[in-house]
Amino acid sequence: MKKIFSLAIISSIALTSCGAVQSIVQNTFPYTTNVLVSTGVPADKEVSSTATASNVQTWVGGNNNAQIKDVRISDAKISVASPSGGNLSALKSVKIYISSNGTGEKLVASRSAIDTNSSSLNLDLNDTGFLDSVVKSSGLTVRTVYELKNQTSSDMNMKVALNFSSVPVR
Repeated sequence: MKKIFSLAIISSIALTSCGAVQSIVQNTFPYTTNVLVSTGVPADKEVSSTATASNVQTWVGGNNNAQIKDVRISDAKISVASPSGGNLSALKSVKIYISSNGTGEKLVASRSAIDTNSSSLNLDLNDTGFLDSVVKSSGLTVRTVYELKNQTSSDMNMKVALNFSSVPVR
């Protein structure tokens, strides 16, 4: 009996520490991309960077038959991936849009009047309603629009991290 109990505890700990299992249990799935802010980017001008979200397609199956519904943005964050020790002080504003084949762009997160020397920043979420049609379609695209206060003295690589929440279809 002690062996079964010990095995159950060890199995529980192993399963709950696994990020993928934890995400599935919590019905969240992540998307991350990097955005390069090069030294040639002028200040006070919006610049756009687009990336295809292939890892989201893996999570939801890339089609409208995915067994999830009521998809919403639950968290959005930007951080400096490089240079090491870099901060977001050069940023004036940032906006994150998502779209897919056959859907229009939706603004899911943004932040204006950024005033921080931190290396990471949580973005304000926009109430876009349910994002099922966008996230479950093929060709999900994330477009990051940013504006600088002043030009950077070196290239900066920003990481954009989005988390989506959903409920299973029953």
